[in-house]
Amino acid sequence: MSESILLPTRKDEAWRYSDVEALQGMDLARFDDWRDIDVPAGERFHDVLVIEPGPGANDDTELRRLRVKVGAGARCELFGVIAGGRLGRIEIVVTLGEGAHFELGGVTLGGRETTREFVTRVAHEAPHATSNQVVRSVHWGKGTGNFLGRIDVVRDAQKTDAAQSFKGLLLERGASVNAVPQLEIFADDVKCEHGASVGQLDEAARYYMATRGLSPEQSRKLLVQAFIGDAFVALADEDERERLMALALSRLEQQL
Repeated sequence: MSESILLPTRKDEAWRYSDVEALQGMDLARFDDWRDIDVPAGERFHDVLVIEPGPGANDDTELRRLRVKVGAGARCELFGVIAGGRLGRIEIVVTLGEGAHFELGGVTLGGRETTREFVTRVAHEAPHATSNQVVRSVHWGKGTGNFLGRIDVVRDAQKTDAAQSFKGLLLERGASVNAVPQLEIFADDVKCEHGASVGQLDEAARYYMATRGLSPEQSRKLLVQAFIGDAFVALADEDERERLMALALSRLEQQL
């Protein structure tokens, strides 16, 4: 099976801003390595996805692929941090039943010449389903953070409520972030929205903190913590939320 797989190129929409050169030499069988998640009707599923640094982390390619089916009235929540790999990539394909909900909170971080990205496709295939995706990217050096999110709403999926929110924070010149929202809507009674913004640390806020005696490092940490915290607002488990925040902040401190 893997012998028939062709490596993607930047001509492929889902790989437009990715580091396709990092795929060279990768075991092609990993492209067939999908994790299937089936959430039965009325049930609730929750998981945390982490790509974190390790030995040779800036040379490896870490690819995670998930196929998620959420039954009627069920709820699926996924939260993740991508902070490792020359190319760290999480792909999520979601199908929603009637009245189902999908929640994604994700953070990408990286410097040097790394690329970290979330790529999602959420299909609303029945009425009254909802989805919410919040992704925050913090990058420095020549690091790149990407979010490519597609929402499909079929003709019968009336009363759909779908939202995407992406924000990028560039800590140094040379870093970049990219957001590509896509909406394919064939129903007429829906609410679908997306927003994207890119900026730098708030200098006025840093100055204010300095006048209160905080060091530049402390100010930066607090501002970044507030920035990425948006991605974990819906994470009810406080211990998990603190663990993900600590992982993200420690990665930041190690690289700067």
